Amino acid sequence: MKEIGIRAYRFSISWPRVLPTGMGAANEAGIDFYDRLVDELLGRGIEPWATLFHWDYPQALFLRDGWLNPDSPKWFTDYARTVVARLSDRVRHWMTLNEPQCFVGLGHHKGPHAPHLTLPLDKALLVAHRVLLAHGMSVQAIRAEAKQDPVIGWAPVVISRFPATDSTEDIEAAKSAMFAITEKDFWNNTWWADPVILGRYPEDGLRLFGSDMPKITADEMETICQPLDFYGANIYTGDRFAEGPDGSPVKIPFPPGYKHSHFLWGVTPEVLYWSPRWLYERYKVPVVITENGMSNLDWVALDNQVHDPQRIDFLHSYLLALKKALAEGTDVRGYFVWSIMDNFEWWEGYKHRFGLIHIDYESQKRTLKDSAHWYRQVIRSNGAALLS
Repeated sequence: MKEIGIRAYRFSISWPRVLPTGMGAANEAGIDFYDRLVDELLGRGIEPWATLFHWDYPQALFLRDGWLNPDSPKWFTDYARTVVARLSDRVRHWMTLNEPQCFVGLGHHKGPHAPHLTLPLDKALLVAHRVLLAHGMSVQAIRAEAKQDPVIGWAPVVISRFPATDSTEDIEAAKSAMFAITEKDFWNNTWWADPVILGRYPEDGLRLFGSDMPKITADEMETICQPLDFYGANIYTGDRFAEGPDGSPVKIPFPPGYKHSHFLWGVTPEVLYWSPRWLYERYKVPVVITENGMSNLDWVALDNQVHDPQRIDFLHSYLLALKKALAEGTDVRGYFVWSIMDNFEWWEGYKHRFGLIHIDYESQKRTLKDSAHWYRQVIRSNGAALLS
């Protein structure tokens, strides 16, 4: 990271590594790993940004009904307090949850992600509510326990929409679609962000979910809605929308052969202009792009280098879109590429390579890809190396 010139590193802390049974005294070998990581980062001039929950959950607590247990927000808050007590003398930047849409919607309702549950909607909504309570309670704990003034956010998926044309009608249609709930699932923005930022669940979601909603108290909503210093946004791709004949938003399909990543996600740099802009307009909280990048077909070539021109073009076009948003007044405080190195991509395993650094998984050899060398110049020039 120092060779590339990375100035900040976002990493996630494993709850089971720190507290193998989910609670009680810290596992010293586990917490010491992060202790040393933080020291190594700071020793190289790299600011640590810590995420408390990136989906891995203690097995012992899962066997006690996990997020369905009414004590689950307290369990998570106690874990957060343990980590903050150990690391906050050096770590200022904290994120509570990473992508609740995935670990709740895909992990507890639809089922493809661990723990592979297919709970009925009423139970999944209860899980979601307790997850949000855990967020709010842990924000309170961080502010109370931190040894230096903390900077706190979270990192949801941003379900991005962008207009098919520059017409006022299409822009309004895309914006409306981005903040609407139209399906009985969790793949949306407002069911998560409105309670966290605005202190209430969105009306369209309440109408849609109806009798499946759990009982919610005013005190719980107050707990969920804690002041945040930034809105973390994981943004990769989006869908384009236009105003339909009846005035409602209509999704416009991409044409055959449209550019896409190895993950088959459309390459849509427009989302790094529109999504931060609309998030900032709605929630009035500074935005940090906490994930952005692409899965590519990377390998070590005959010259022992890793050539990934598609990733360079992807990052270049997305950063130009973000640059435009900044120039027009969107308050963006930071940007993180996903990811620094190739990694285990959850249920996809090792099939996808997102990294700026190539990993040979057998030998563990690390090779900077062409994109890493390119990104170094972007960092050194503070963005001036980007073509305008």
